[in-house]
Amino acid sequence: QVQLVESGGGLVQAGGSLRLSCAASGRTFSSNAMGWFRQAPGKEREFVAAISRSGRNTPYADSVKDRFTISRDNAKNLVYLQMNSLKPEDTAVYYCAAAKVNSWYIWTASKDRTYGNWGQGNQVTVSS
Repeated sequence: QVQLVESGGGLVQAGGSLRLSCAASGRTFSSNAMGWFRQAPGKEREFVAAISRSGRNTPYADSVKDRFTISRDNAKNLVYLQMNSLKPEDTAVYYCAAAKVNSWYIWTASKDRTYGNWGQGNQVTVSS
């Protein structure tokens, strides 16, 4: 079982930046691909970005491509989401998720069912 705790959210003006962190504890972190999802008020949870166990593969949602960067530090059991050029439509609760073993592929990375452990969520608010 992997426990996940997000941090780094907050309020920022449009055009600004934030970096979310997700600290993982439990079994070996490097055995899990990781993902970030978000849920805006009144909307379904949506995929944002993911990263393979090695960090070599990093698929993104089209809405955040070229603005957000996902990375991981396996030595520190951390995964990050650097968010630049933020827009009001990026306002949401952001969730970190750990993929089930042997479930993560490029074509499954954006699916909720690929992930078996979720953090509690972290609010990001972008003002216009």
